[in-house]
Amino acid sequence: MAQNATIYKIELSVSDMDRHYYETHKLTVAKHPSETDERMMVRIVAFALNAHEHLEMTKGLSTGDEPDIWRKSLSGEIDQWIALGLPSDKIIRQSCNKAANVIVYAYGGRVAEMWWDKIKNSTTRFDNLQVMNFTQTDTDALSKLASRAMKLQINIQDGEVMVSVDDNLVYVTPEVWKGAQ
Repeated sequence: MAQNATIYKIELSVSDMDRHYYETHKLTVAKHPSETDERMMVRIVAFALNAHEHLEMTKGLSTGDEPDIWRKSLSGEIDQWIALGLPSDKIIRQSCNKAANVIVYAYGGRVAEMWWDKIKNSTTRFDNLQVMNFTQTDTDALSKLASRAMKLQINIQDGEVMVSVDDNLVYVTPEVWKGAQ
């Protein structure tokens, strides 16, 4: 019998001084049975880093033709495609052809570094692609914050991300491996 997704209710308050975006989002996040707390928290931070009124979580792990997060225009085109993890160069190519802006948030420590060393040369032709990395230390700290009902406050300033839940505070600094042109 297949396991069901675990539902997380999240109140996410984003204060992004870099983009002058200040908003609270009520999110219902379905955590796939194979998804770790680490990945789910990376997904929430990625959402906060790109927060927008039309940004939404997708079915993610359960579908191969959708990113984890996306923003569509009012006419249905994909403005922003946000993927997590270590996608193949084929998936990166396909997503860059489908969306105006693609961001990959890699994580996984040394495995992520080896993945990037392998594919970075094949990504130079994509001007609409950004690749960011979260260190293992950062994602380990984020995973410890996960709970089924969370009130997260995420402050972003000068590329630094401060995540707070109750009395717990985690600082995350995404590394830019490839910036968009």
